[in-house]
Amino acid sequence: MSLQQAIAQYLHDGQSVAMEGFTHLIPFAAGHEIIRQQKKNLHLIRMTPDLIYDQLIGMGCASELTFSWGGNPGVGSLHRLRDAVEKQWPQPLTLHEHSHAEMAVAYQAGASGMPCGFMKGYPATQLAEVNPAQIQPQQCPFTGQWLSAIAAIKPDVTILHAQQADADGNVLIRGIVGAAREAALAAKTVIVTVEQQVEKIDADMNAIVLPRWLIAAIAVVPGGAYPSYAQGHYPRDNAFYLAWDEIARDREKFLSWMQSHVLALRDHAELLQRLQVAA
Repeated sequence: MSLQQAIAQYLHDGQSVAMEGFTHLIPFAAGHEIIRQQKKNLHLIRMTPDLIYDQLIGMGCASELTFSWGGNPGVGSLHRLRDAVEKQWPQPLTLHEHSHAEMAVAYQAGASGMPCGFMKGYPATQLAEVNPAQIQPQQCPFTGQWLSAIAAIKPDVTILHAQQADADGNVLIRGIVGAAREAALAAKTVIVTVEQQVEKIDADMNAIVLPRWLIAAIAVVPGGAYPSYAQGHYPRDNAFYLAWDEIARDREKFLSWMQSHVLALRDHAELLQRLQVAA
């Protein structure tokens, strides 16, 4: 299935969507396709949202964001995210902010089919008072210890980028895996873009194999994580992350870049060609 077909068929306006990939394997190609198809009122979910979420928010695709730490890694702020929060441009954005530990517990609970997970942290804080919909103090029935119950994250759709898919539809993820496995298992629908299709996967130690029964659609998109990196395929384009800081600071400059580099292009391959990036 093409990426265009996968996004059109499985992601709809108003749904919650998690696009994971911790520092690498960030699904930029899928994010750009969401922007091309002008999806609206999405509830974006991600640990450490970076440039692709800045672009989705700036293009008016999102109305909510569940996240833990948002920024341009190693550079600074996400200016489109900040503009949406401070000045409601291009539209208001509701935030659900967590710690990394909270997000990990919430994803694990969703992946396990549980309504919530538990943390030892927070009982001595007032965080539950400001976020009662997602944090509730609970006393352990065995020890009497006070714990924090964290509401499970169960995305309507999870989108990942991975290195390989085999002929049967199983998917291999190598390198830093972050919350990819938990986000996939917690979701109702999983879409994956991959660098290449192979006959048989050779999974090395610490790799993840997502089974075919978990995945609704796979699209082969070489370079689909660019400008982040894909271990074993290409490095991170640090110059692009630096350049984005200037592009995203100004609304008109941002819109001009998105028009010429996303909306005007047919797919991610054309973007890589325009930027003269080898995938």
